[in-house]
Amino acid sequence: MGRWSIWVISAVLASGALGCEGRAEAPAAESEASPLAAKVGQYTPVRLTADLSGLTERERRMLPLLIDAAAPMDTIYRQQFYHARDSLAAALGDGPSRRFVEINYGPWDRLDGDRAFVPGVGDRPPGAELYPADMTKAEFERAAAASPAAGRALRSSYTVVRRDSAGALSAVPYHRVYGAQMRQAAAKLREAAALADDTGLRKYLELRARALETDDYRASDIAWLDMKTNGLDVVIGPIETYIDQLFGYKAAAEAYVLLKDKEWSARLARYAARLPALQRGLPVPEAYKRERAGSDSDLNAYDALYYAGDANAGSKTIAINLPNDEEVQLRKGTRRLQLKNVMRAKFDRILVPIADELIAEDQQSHIKFDAFFANVMFHEVAHGLGIKRTIDGKATVREALKEQASALEEGKADVLGLYMVTRLLEQRELTGTTLEDHYVTFLAGILRSIRFGATQAHGRANAAQLSYFEEHGAFARDSAGGRYRVDFAGMRAAVDSLAGRILRFQGDGDYEGVQRFMAERAALSPTLQNDLARLTTKGIPVDVIFEQGPAVLGLER
Repeated sequence: MGRWSIWVISAVLASGALGCEGRAEAPAAESEASPLAAKVGQYTPVRLTADLSGLTERERRMLPLLIDAAAPMDTIYRQQFYHARDSLAAALGDGPSRRFVEINYGPWDRLDGDRAFVPGVGDRPPGAELYPADMTKAEFERAAAASPAAGRALRSSYTVVRRDSAGALSAVPYHRVYGAQMRQAAAKLREAAALADDTGLRKYLELRARALETDDYRASDIAWLDMKTNGLDVVIGPIETYIDQLFGYKAAAEAYVLLKDKEWSARLARYAARLPALQRGLPVPEAYKRERAGSDSDLNAYDALYYAGDANAGSKTIAINLPNDEEVQLRKGTRRLQLKNVMRAKFDRILVPIADELIAEDQQSHIKFDAFFANVMFHEVAHGLGIKRTIDGKATVREALKEQASALEEGKADVLGLYMVTRLLEQRELTGTTLEDHYVTFLAGILRSIRFGATQAHGRANAAQLSYFEEHGAFARDSAGGRYRVDFAGMRAAVDSLAGRILRFQGDGDYEGVQRFMAERAALSPTLQNDLARLTTKGIPVDVIFEQGPAVLGLER
């Protein structure tokens, strides 16, 4: 048992959660009415299923293999975030405490600012388990400045920072630290590749298997963008850097197994062609929009069949924009994946009830799934707009803005997504909804995702947007009824204003400016906190948890 496991279980023992012989007890606090039971109730169960009738016999055989490849990403993520999760969960018995540890992949509540909910565990380390616990930022920067090679290795998205035998900081590649799990996943990808009739999918799976074993993902990212006619898909590997709240460098292991909805994807395809013109029209000086995203970007709709690792921890994403490699983005573009079945579940079970409670009654008719789908879609498309390198050319935006980069990028995607919706509606490229539908649904969407917590990138972005939009007259709150009303002209002006400000922050690499902006904006007012508390009182869930896997899908192994 590792030192963290021993320490945490000792803390649990000291708190009285275990009996004298170490057996988990079920105290009164673990009843269905306990505070932790209520926290578990913030997540509503959703079965990840889809219509598999269109799959070929070989694809049906592939699907369990892809799920088997995804499972080791869960193991790796637990080691990256909090490797004592399973031992702590076992020590807590079978009550709500254990279930909440499993949902959060640790003892910190992701919907409550990473507040510890198990006595004695302390604060969530900002660098998770990817840096030495006693390392300071200054020490890291000194080590990274020792040589260009040292800086590249220590800042790599695919290394764990450890101390060597002399106590100095060193970078250890993921494929060495997590070698057994990476090889296990790679072997399953190769088995699946052998069954793939689609040549693009086969090439991608083979290259991704190699990438997991080498930490060199660029070739597989390009192959993933090149494949166009596949029915099944798997997004797998160390991808997003939200886990690293110290610097924002380190990528967390995750996986999605997906079924493409080819009919919906065909309907979305034409919007990617609009990217160059939309980039040229951004409301900023030329220097901040001079980059040209790759022309191979595309949009696709999917049904999600399995989540693992970072993707499955806490709140669940409903759309993906990848790859994150800036060089691949500039050369080839990105792919935006809309997870339609999960989006529909969140809209029906969460967003609509929120709108019923908090949106002005005469604007509730503007709450539309098609507007929600498009807002999310153009959020993902908007990640491809703007700038990837600072205008002085010295660094990528991610490098310059460090741990602030993720939240600011999510804010950019939100406001540029609305900018795109506005322009496409004006050009009659987007039909079936109105600007009012999109603006009101967007406000309800902010009130939904702001509940994800102030430490989560999307939650911080939404808190900052809400503060900025309120100050700039995009909406107003009816003090008598506690409901929110969109001012349509004010919303449009605020969108352009905030888009320009964020793009300048990114282009200038203004780390200190972003720090100040987020410190001022990314906190919830007491009034808003009270309004959000009403949602909890009404029993409206915050997010979803999944029942998933081959058995749920009705697949035989």
